[in-house]
Formats: sequence, structure tokens, C-alpha cells
Amino acid sequence: MKIGILTLPLHTNYGGILQAYALQTTLERLGHEVHVINYYQQYKKFVPDPVWRRFITYPLRFISKFLLRRYSGAVRYEHNINKARKYKDKYLKQFVDSHIHFYKCDTLSEVNPSAFDALVVGSDQVWRKPYFGGSERIENAFLHFTKGWIIRRIAYAASFGRGDIEEYNEIEKKACSLLAKQFDAISVREKSGVSICQKEFGVNAQHVLDPTLLLSRNDYEEIAQVKDAGTHILFYYILDETPAIYDAIIRYADNKGLSPLRVNALREDENCSLELRVQRPIEEWLAAFATADEVVTDSFHACVFSIIFNKPFRVLINAKRGLSRISSLLDSFGLKDRMIQDITELKSASTPINWENVNCVLEKNRKISISFLENNLKGIKYPPRQIIKYDVQKLPLFSIVIPVFNSKEGIQACVDSIMHQSYDNFEVILVDDGSTDGSSETCNLLASLDKRVR
Repeated sequence: MKIGILTLPLHTNYGGILQAYALQTTLERLGHEVHVINYYQQYKKFVPDPVWRRFITYPLRFISKFLLRRYSGAVRYEHNINKARKYKDKYLKQFVDSHIHFYKCDTLSEVNPSAFDALVVGSDQVWRKPYFGGSERIENAFLHFTKGWIIRRIAYAASFGRGDIEEYNEIEKKACSLLAKQFDAISVREKSGVSICQKEFGVNAQHVLDPTLLLSRNDYEEIAQVKDAGTHILFYYILDETPAIYDAIIRYADNKGLSPLRVNALREDENCSLELRVQRPIEEWLAAFATADEVVTDSFHACVFSIIFNKPFRVLINAKRGLSRISSLLDSFGLKDRMIQDITELKSASTPINWENVNCVLEKNRKISISFLENNLKGIKYPPRQIIKYDVQKLPLFSIVIPVFNSKEGIQACVDSIMHQSYDNFEVILVDDGSTDGSSETCNLLASLDKRVR
């Protein structure tokens, strides 16, 4: 089966890249042809001002920066941005280009309907509105762009990133609810996601593992090419680092007799050299887990890889990045005691982890999660229709008129059955006859999802 993966754009996030790689690899091992839909071009050139305007902009910036001390950026900001963007991410791009199989398009509306037999949405925070796809609407994370396609729709370990969907407006909630009902199967990464799907969308969802947990330690060691570190290491991977956090970690490492190791770069610090802003290779990041004696982090995926590599770890709560996802992960493995609210708690003693129990839970849930994919990707929801090339200009337009009265629960299924036809030149006219159960709003939403519905 030809499968497309729809996930968050693969930027400079180690976990984001590796979860796409892991899901792609797992599906390939199940015998499928897999491509990650690359709908967001990260390296679009930053367009500077016209040449004539630069003669004004650059002198003004120079004066503001060096004489008035009001501007802290670079005088030739646009030039530096274009130079730095690709250079900072050169190692990650090398990994992505060599390990991820892309289906490239500029927008999701350009995806060819015949390119895939199934689409898998996930993982990562693909259903968190602020994170999804730049200018792409959140409805497309629920496959709005596939309206009328005859494909299998699956969500694997999709994450809302938080315990609610208050970031969605009411129209988006209703539209995504309708779209979610068109999925053949839905699974989510957090337990809270199961409740959200039931409460907000009226659909059932299964709790499964993050894709990175579907691969083994050996799989990642083959990528990392692990070498003996020659010393005892405290690997710290902090996304939102402050001087206080840094000082506490260094003191903790000294007290434990460990050498502190930091892999993440100073990407956004324009005052440091470009070399220090280069994100280190994924292979180096994975090797840090393999060789570390202990890990301190505020990252979800750093917790995941600490579990995979069986490394003692502490996780500093980072609420703004989504507390529910870390809480759900650790609760699944009986490791919620690894969370600390404040960096000063790092020095307090922690209970040793029973890795035998953790690994048993991991193996059990890994089998359940892979079975979800295997079982729900068997066959195709609708029998393959014969592709007939019609000249729409020469075919009559059929108008299908559907009277509606208090049919909120059934109108979507009715319209769906009409949409899956081989004859394309038709329109569906929904006529609401004074419904009082919200049928009118459902009709309007269906019309917004497909231009053939009025």
C-alpha cells in the first residue's frame, strides 16, 4: 500500500525528525511504500528590501545600532538570515535528506489524490493549532484537503499537546469534529487526547506509543555509531535554558562527579559566532543518550530516549510546551516521580528506576501500537473505483436535493455516500426545513468543506 505521512514540518527539532523517521520505518517494515508529505519549505529565501531602499535602511540601522544604541540586530539582517538559515541546520538537513522519503509540494492542496492509498496523520503535536503547518489551516491536519478522495484515513499517535483544544475557535471545533468522523481509525499519544476526541469530536480514539518508541535501542545505536565516551557524563538537554538552570545543572554534575555534556546549539543568539549556532547532528544527539550516565531535560522526546536507552533521568516541568504529554508518557511507565517542578529539586535524591518493569511495559505497548497500524491498514475502505477521464464540459450537471429536518447525526453520512462517486459533475443542495437540533450549522460546515455542497 502507498502511504503518506502527514506530520509537523521537519524543522530543527530532534524529536520531531526522529518520530517521522520511526513511523516511516515501522510502516516500511510492515511492507508499505511510505513517503512523508513535505508541504512546508523551510529554506525559502528571505527576500530583502529592494536595492534602492537598502541605501536608506542600512544607514538608519547603523546609526541606531552604533550611535543611538537602540537596535541590537545586524545591519545587513536579511543577508545574514539567508546565510545562517541553511548553515545552522546543515547537519540535520543531511540526516533528513538521507533518511526521510519525501513527497514534496508547496501546499497540501497540491497533493495528488492518486498518490496514496492511505494517509496517516501523526505523530508529534500535529493537532495543536499554533504548531501546524505555518499558513495551513488546522482543518488540514484532519485531512480537509482530501475531500472526495477514496483513501484510508488513519491517525497515529496524533497529539493535541495539551489537555484541551481551547486554541481552536468554535467553527474549527465543529469542522474538525466532522472531519474526525471520516477517519477509519484514530489513535492519540496522550491519555488526555482520548478524552478530547470523545468529548469534542464524538469519536473513539486509542492511546498508543509515540512512534520513536516503536523502534528499539539497537535501531538507534546503528544510527548513532556509539563510541566509548571515556568518562562519566551528565547529558543535559534543556530547551528553555536560563542562567539559573545552567548553574544548578553544573553544580549537580560536580557533586555527582560527572562531566556535563550539552548538545543543543545557541541557534537564536545572533551575538555569538555562526559556528556556535549550528545544530549538532542527530547522530551526536543519540550518542549522548547512549553514553550518558544520567540525563536532565525539559524535553518530551529526551524523556523518551532516556527510557529507550535505560538512562536515569529527571525532567524539569515546562508547562508552556505542554505538560500533559510528558505527564501521560511518564504515567504509562510508572515514572511520574522523575518530574521536578523547580531546578532546585534536582539535588534531592530520586528512587532508582526498575528498568526490568519499564522494559516489559514498553514491549507490551509496542506490540499493541504496531498492531493498531497493522490492523487498520489492511485493505481499503472503499473498493477502488475505475478512473474514467470525463470531459466535464460535455457532461450534464446533476443536482441532488436533500431535505433536512432535525437530522444532525445522519446528514454527514448521507453526504459522504454521495461524494464517493465516479461521476464528478454534480452538486448537492441541502435544504434545511426549520431544524432545531443544529442541523443547519452542520449543513453550513459541510458546504465549507466541499465546494460541490451548497
